[in-house]
Amino acid sequence: MPLSPRVPDLGALDVMVSVARLGSMTAAGREHGLSQQAVSARVRAAERDIGVRIFDRGTSGVALTPEGVAVMEWAGGILDSAEKFGTGVTSLLREGNATLTIAASMTVAEHLVPAWMLSMRRQSPDVQVQMRLMNSAEVAEQVLDGRADIGFVEGPDVPAGLGVAVVAHDELIIVTGPSHPWATRRAASMELLQTTALVQREPGSGTRTTYESAVRPTVPPLIELNSVTAVKSAATSANAPAVVSSLAVEGELRSGALVRIDVPGLSMTRELRAVWSLSAALRGPRRDFLDIARQ
Repeated sequence: MPLSPRVPDLGALDVMVSVARLGSMTAAGREHGLSQQAVSARVRAAERDIGVRIFDRGTSGVALTPEGVAVMEWAGGILDSAEKFGTGVTSLLREGNATLTIAASMTVAEHLVPAWMLSMRRQSPDVQVQMRLMNSAEVAEQVLDGRADIGFVEGPDVPAGLGVAVVAHDELIIVTGPSHPWATRRAASMELLQTTALVQREPGSGTRTTYESAVRPTVPPLIELNSVTAVKSAATSANAPAVVSSLAVEGELRSGALVRIDVPGLSMTRELRAVWSLSAALRGPRRDFLDIARQ
């Protein structure tokens, strides 16, 4: 049977649901890779098609009208049904269950993603989730070219073409073995840090990029390693200073195997972010996994 003229297209409904969830057309635009003006135009066109005003506009954002609350509830059901349709067809074409490929940088992969995967398994047991471990630059590449459905990065720079959402925060710290000269005072100056060769991650890692941006070192790394475990091992066995995520060394700091070194004036807090390609709608398992990570 023909659709009612009161039903707008799925893309417009998707944008409107994002506006309702985020309370902002600007935020919805960032999520969909659209300008605020484009989001506003889609919302107005959809309101004309439906025949009711969905949002009240204000200086602090937008809010649903009483009619809009009902319409958005129905819209969510329509979009969920459309996603189930798409997932089902994809499963038929692949002759198997839906899959979700995650690319994650080291810190996020080792300390956060496993719990998210378990939550996803409980929520959507038919979705097969697989994770690939790599540095932040490689994560962005894989998401952009479609080899990964969603990614998680630590670095401050995100290429164009990717949607971005903050999912957690982290702090980079300087550590040494307990017999290193810095460990006695548990402190070092910024000038000393800048001129000291550290054990570091490889180029392209979020940890390396954040450290170099904050410290501006004048000497190359002592050694470059491509895993957090290797960096920690080198800092312990070689008694050399290293830069690591605070999440990665909680156990070593408690046991005394590593010592945190304070550097006055240095702050290396960072955002851990999800990234996804803006070339496809953020729905289905990708949206579900992002929602889990945000929680």
